[in-house]
Amino acid sequence: MIVSGERPGPWQPSDTLLSPSPPPATDDPVDPAEAEEFLRQYYAENPAAGDADRRVAWVMTEIDLTGTYQHTTAELTFGAQIAWRNSARCIGRLYWRSLRVRDLRAVRTADDIAEHCVRHLRQAWNGGKIRPLISVFAPEAPGRPAPRIWNEQLIRYAAYPREDGGVLGDPRYLGFTDSMVKLGWRPAEPRGAFDVLPVVIETAESGAQLYELPADAVQEVAITHPELPWLAELGLRWHAVPAISNMRLVIGGVSYPAAPFNGWYMGTEIGARNLADTERYDLLPEIADRLGLDTSSETTLWRDRAMVELNRAVLHSYAAAGVTITDHHTESDRFIKHLEKEQRAGRTCPADWSWIVPPMTSSQTPVFHRYYDTDHLKPEFVLDDVAAHRGTHGVSVPRAPAASTQTTPTPIWHYLHGTSR
Repeated sequence: MIVSGERPGPWQPSDTLLSPSPPPATDDPVDPAEAEEFLRQYYAENPAAGDADRRVAWVMTEIDLTGTYQHTTAELTFGAQIAWRNSARCIGRLYWRSLRVRDLRAVRTADDIAEHCVRHLRQAWNGGKIRPLISVFAPEAPGRPAPRIWNEQLIRYAAYPREDGGVLGDPRYLGFTDSMVKLGWRPAEPRGAFDVLPVVIETAESGAQLYELPADAVQEVAITHPELPWLAELGLRWHAVPAISNMRLVIGGVSYPAAPFNGWYMGTEIGARNLADTERYDLLPEIADRLGLDTSSETTLWRDRAMVELNRAVLHSYAAAGVTITDHHTESDRFIKHLEKEQRAGRTCPADWSWIVPPMTSSQTPVFHRYYDTDHLKPEFVLDDVAAHRGTHGVSVPRAPAASTQTTPTPIWHYLHGTSR
């Protein structure tokens, strides 16, 4: 169904901007064979849908006349769910049937797309009971470029270079933050380690526009520990809804570049990667120091011990706040159940071992000790190379000053506490 309703509150975009490069238009028609393959799959898995031959014939004619075709809402919903089922890098696919699809193909202006991104975050939040959700905007068509969202995720944190050569915030988004500032974004003062970046919507009609998310759309969890009260003093937090926004949804040859979607977090994504990676927030040295661990040698396994406590804190905090999260042991067991269900259904289940296996205590999970199918299945989510580059590195802005000197990420705790390593 088409989602409609009132505007989601009193928030305004930042300056309207000329896009450094407009969304590329495509003159390539949809591949009829890919369209037919999808339609045959849809009718095979949904026998009550009717006559597949009749629908295929209709679509073939539509492609001949226009170079593309329009999915029914039922086909769009099925395609999005199957794209999740086919996602080789996702461990949480047991729930693929639960994905709710917002059919927003008629929404085309940057303002309206931004409003629906906000609405997406509110609906996905669901009072803390995170709801798997995807919002699908207009597709690409011959001579008609589709809208794009530059950000990797709808919610991500800014990074600022320090005079001492370090970085305050999430170093992954240093380049993107710099571009946002040059394009008119004004971060709140004083700048912090968890400043939410604006969302950038790009359309052929209006170029790129920046939109700041309203506070109620950015639900966050303060990170505390059940036994270590000092961890709360670090002032850590993370957002509740991981809404990926730089992957295009491709269904039967039709490409939807703007299709933000979310499930819920697995704890290690936050505690073993976002907050722990040396090129991200790099918190393990501070936690090890607070724990009184010997960090003079890697053989003391201080990183491992600190990572366990950080991940305990993440799981504890989300549970205490009533926000959906899962741990890597439980989710690994569920993924094996998903594999077994797919095998019983006579389907292959592609999986990328390097992504499915959790980043800590890997050998203690059942997903570690096996091989996986590597077939490339469609429908699918495909990384949008243009959006992916802009979502981390930003863009070259003609009016920007000379490039700043390269900076070295400095752990966030260096600035939170005024300490040094």
